Amino acid sequence: MSSSESAPAGTSLTAVHPDIVQYQILNRLDGATLASTSCASVHFQSLCNEDRLWQRICNSTWPSTAHPRVRSAVSAFPSAHRSFYSDSFPNSLHKCRDETCSSETSELISAVDMYYDNKPVYSKVMRTETISSWFMSSPFRLELLNPKETIPTPLKSRTDGTCKERAQEFLRVSWILIDPANKRAVNVASQKAVEARLHWLNEDLQLRYATVASDCRGNLVQCAVVVKCGGKDGGELEVKEVGMQVEDMEGKILGGMESLVILRGAMNGERERTDVDMEREMYDMFRRNKEELRERKQRRERGLDMVFIATGLSIFFAILLFSLCRCR
Repeated sequence: MSSSESAPAGTSLTAVHPDIVQYQILNRLDGATLASTSCASVHFQSLCNEDRLWQRICNSTWPSTAHPRVRSAVSAFPSAHRSFYSDSFPNSLHKCRDETCSSETSELISAVDMYYDNKPVYSKVMRTETISSWFMSSPFRLELLNPKETIPTPLKSRTDGTCKERAQEFLRVSWILIDPANKRAVNVASQKAVEARLHWLNEDLQLRYATVASDCRGNLVQCAVVVKCGGKDGGELEVKEVGMQVEDMEGKILGGMESLVILRGAMNGERERTDVDMEREMYDMFRRNKEELRERKQRRERGLDMVFIATGLSIFFAILLFSLCRCR
């Protein structure tokens, strides 16, 4: 039978068996393309909503999502893996929404993946309880690695600066925080490092993957994943520390209670789609505002110092004059 006999000219995809469309066509699409395809028609919306398609995309994008704990949490989302994908990708500028969550957040699940040149090199899932008094009153910082645990990378440690440039370009981190009780998630890491610094003493490399968010009062904060790397010159560059924290404009790590409010607001609030350049621009704006705040604080402190000095001198001369008058 010729091809013209087997498939009449002008046959639309709606006439093709749904299994063929899903497993031979839709199964090859990435998340953004699949989401766009679902808007083409009611028929395609039905086919693209198949959870197995979105589960495959989530597992290939973030290997940590294959963990049983993450699968269990995501299965309760309104549209399962599609809702999770929408929450977690792409990265966004998070605008807090001042509202009460439907359920108390008793735990946060961290699904963390590290990549080099878009290839996964490390994945881990962690659970953090969020209701104890210790969590509420302590600085909010999540540590990914155990003591003495390191992550090898294909990079070679160099002191000429090339290692820093390659790490900033090719080493990526995804840190997704999941709130199982409220069925929401947010990716707090930027798509690429927004800052790379070498330590002045040991020349360890510190990379910062940060997204800018706002609290419910409109103050800017940064959700930062800080990665510290090191190694001997010419040897393999190893990741030594990976931590996630929320910082205010003064650089202070916020406490558990305040950080939880910001993270829940980011999960439930508006998202502005951003690319790598926009993320760096937002971080640069945050850093400039932080520097301006520091300079204003220093000027205010210098002004107060001058007032105290002037007051002290005035009191001194007043006492001196009073003593001289009495001697006469």
